[in-house]
Amino acid sequence: MASLFVTFEGGEGAGKSTQAQLLTDRLIAEGHATMRLHEPGGTPLGEHLRAWLKDPSREITAEAELFLFEAARAELVRTVVRPALEVGTAVVLDRYADSSIAYQGYGRKLSRGAVGAANALATGGLQPDLTILLDAPPGELLRRAAGRSNPASEQRFELADAAFHRRVRAGFLRLARRSPTRWVVLDARESVDRVAELVWARVCGLLDPAPSEQPPA
Repeated sequence: MASLFVTFEGGEGAGKSTQAQLLTDRLIAEGHATMRLHEPGGTPLGEHLRAWLKDPSREITAEAELFLFEAARAELVRTVVRPALEVGTAVVLDRYADSSIAYQGYGRKLSRGAVGAANALATGGLQPDLTILLDAPPGELLRRAAGRSNPASEQRFELADAAFHRRVRAGFLRLARRSPTRWVVLDARESVDRVAELVWARVCGLLDPAPSEQPPA
């Protein structure tokens, strides 16, 4: 299979992790070598930085927050994502560079030009083939997030004020409008199964036949 790179984006509680896992399972079941990852994480450095970035007891500046995310991203792209894509493994990633534009650019009000430049350096220009935005009003998503078993040590972003989450959502929607061929916006309030089917319908259009389905030479 030619390389396939799919990212999931959205606010806290949107269901990104669930849908990323369902897509990964479906791709594997269809015979495609697939790797599921999350940001920040996926490498020893990324997991270390994840603990810092998710912990509400840590007070860091918006600029430092951006650079920590970018450090984790650069390590993940160069040591895991690119090598996987180069050998034809599909990569399904829960959050990527667009999250930094939405969260640090729109949410934290950092210069979006500076965030874009940091993203370009961290990713080396690697863009997803498809980005799924799971969208819903932030209040509804935060109520859903509050019902998860997410430990208190990982709730730093959930605890941000409502205005922050509204800016993040607006940022994601603007990004999606600017690149409609890459983005698909889905209603996160739909059932898990319905969202999964809509995701799969879009991914199917990007897939080569699985090895077992390829016609004989």
